[in-house]
Amino acid sequence: MKSTLYQIEEIRKNGYALDFSNVFNHAFENYKKIALYAGLILLVFSILAFFLGSGILISLYGVQHFNEEFFKNLQNEQPENSVFLIYSVVIAFVAAIFSPFAAGFLKMADCADRDESFSASTIFSYYTSRYFPPLFIATLIISLLGGLISVLFNLIGVLYVETIFTVAISFFTTLTIPLIIFGNLNATDAIKSSIMIVSKQPLTILLLIIVGSLASMVGFIGCCIGIVFTIPITYSVKYAIYCAIFNMEDENSIDSIGKSDLE
Repeated sequence: MKSTLYQIEEIRKNGYALDFSNVFNHAFENYKKIALYAGLILLVFSILAFFLGSGILISLYGVQHFNEEFFKNLQNEQPENSVFLIYSVVIAFVAAIFSPFAAGFLKMADCADRDESFSASTIFSYYTSRYFPPLFIATLIISLLGGLISVLFNLIGVLYVETIFTVAISFFTTLTIPLIIFGNLNATDAIKSSIMIVSKQPLTILLLIIVGSLASMVGFIGCCIGIVFTIPITYSVKYAIYCAIFNMEDENSIDSIGKSDLE
């Protein structure tokens, strides 16, 4: 049996094959199994997030200030560098806190792929497991790096270039979470391995992510609320990419003892 680290070393030396049609077909079949359940969970939490965000804004500014002029000024306002830095750090910590939530959708995709039962608790399972620290640390590192790059370019007055760098960082680290929860890697190894793996097949992976993202936007057609039921396809695409690259059976047979801590 080949461990994840052994497979990563083979990929480093020899690369790997990735067929677009096979991966996307796998992703779509997997998506059909989780779409309703994952969509309902996203819908509930989107509503909760909306009311929570609205409550925070109202408590800070007062309901009387919520008008067209307020939102125009908010959109056009350019924050100071110190404020932008604090904002970036806060966003990084928020992203890190929610990283186990995203990992839960990948776990749901894995359960569906294996025809195993899953429930709403599956989404939160990584908050109470030993995988929480590496998920939190890895996401925090990635988010802070993107935020610091944005602050740097803002300081030197170069606009929009930071978007390219942050998107690139997000793209090359897209397999970090799967490598932690399925490959049993720590935060730094998962980040480095993701960058190496994606760099071996960047065009195919980029095309898969783009098509998956476009497919998720179909939910805007007819009724905007439908997007919560199409967003899960992005998780299925990421899961299918990982499955196409790694032998999941080998990983599960070797890492089953460590992963039992998840239960």
